[in-house]
Amino acid sequence: MLILENLLYTKNHEWIRVEGDKAYIGITDYAQTLLGDIVFVDLPSEDDEIAKGDSFSTIESVKAAEDIFIPASGKVLEINEDLSDNPVLINEGAYDAWMICIELSNKDELNELLKPSEYEALCKELDEKED
Repeated sequence: MLILENLLYTKNHEWIRVEGDKAYIGITDYAQTLLGDIVFVDLPSEDDEIAKGDSFSTIESVKAAEDIFIPASGKVLEINEDLSDNPVLINEGAYDAWMICIELSNKDELNELLKPSEYEALCKELDEKED
C-alpha cells in the first residue's frame, strides 16, 4: 500500500494535493486495489461548483461501481481527460492519475482531512477487520 507524504486523505480513500489555491484530487492506491481493474470513470464538467462531501465522480471496475466524494469545496478548473479513454491509468498509478483540479473555495476544510500517518492507520485497521 502506497501512501504519499505530500497529500491529505479522506476516510473514503480520496487524496488531495494542494498547490496554492488549486488542488488535485484522485483516489488512493488502497482504493484502486480494492476496486480492481477500473473500466470507466465519470467526471464532472469544468466550471462545476462542488461542495465538500458531494459526489463528483463514479468509478466502475470489474468488481463494483463507487461514488467518489470531493474532500474540499471548489470550482472545477480542469478534468483529467486521459481517464476517459484510459481509466486503467488509476490502477497503474493512483497518485499520478488525478481526476480533477479545483480552485479551493474554503481552505479551512483541509484541516478536517487525514494526514498520511492517520490515513495509514485507518487502512491498517480496515485490513485487520478483513482478516
